[in-house]
Amino acid sequence: MTKYMMSVYGPAEYDENFGYASREEMQQSMAETEAFNERLRNAGYWVFADGLEQATTAAVVDAQGEQPLVADGPYLESKEHLGGFWVIDVPSRDVAMDLAAQASKACRGKVEVRAFQTGLPE
Repeated sequence: MTKYMMSVYGPAEYDENFGYASREEMQQSMAETEAFNERLRNAGYWVFADGLEQATTAAVVDAQGEQPLVADGPYLESKEHLGGFWVIDVPSRDVAMDLAAQASKACRGKVEVRAFQTGLPE
């Protein structure tokens, strides 16, 4: 089994509907995402998942010099930022890709799939 991160990207800033066109669309997506999460749990693929606060609430810490430097805001300036993620543990990349397609449909966003280095064969 290999662990993968499935990252969901969305608008850098969002309103009370979290970037969805309407409250109804947001509620439908949240319900579909929770149903997807339950399928992950039932299949034994679930490790962890959560959404993130707006990118504007981020801070970047650089402690490579004498003193740590802290900058408010996201590391990269962009119109889209990481909005949430899943960590899954699955038997193959094909399974991860299939689950990412299901996740994308449920949350109505683009999903990036990346394996953790600790799960890669030596």
